[in-house]
Amino acid sequence: MTDTPSVDSAAYEDALAAIRFTADGLVPAIAQADGTGEILMMAWMNRDAVVETLTTGRVCYWSRSRGGLWRKGETSGQVQRLKDFRVDCDGDTLLLIVEQDGVACHTGRRSCFFRAWRDGRLETIQEVETDPAILYGGHSHGHG
Repeated sequence: MTDTPSVDSAAYEDALAAIRFTADGLVPAIAQADGTGEILMMAWMNRDAVVETLTTGRVCYWSRSRGGLWRKGETSGQVQRLKDFRVDCDGDTLLLIVEQDGVACHTGRRSCFFRAWRDGRLETIQEVETDPAILYGGHSHGHG
């Protein structure tokens, strides 16, 4: 999907019409690793983020905490390249099959889903792969 020419958002009206955005104009998007099927993260997208992602092939989300578009990897270098874009049966959740550079989580782990219920408690099942201070230069980031 990379190297796709820039197109007016009207070209994506069928896809946008299939998506049921919330009252605040957002839809949850789950990022899944191409090849392994590992769930990497969940974030929000608005219409502009959907169109930018489909147009450029580089995943873009909507950051609620920053109130703006969040181009995954623009600060950390941990870019996501879109391999497949799927809309669920109800149109209220997106599944993005991505090629992930490095780690997906702002904690420096491969996946945001690094805690699992084990023996009656939450256990960390993935260790930090990249120090967040290296990824963000000492600034904390979340999936807003």
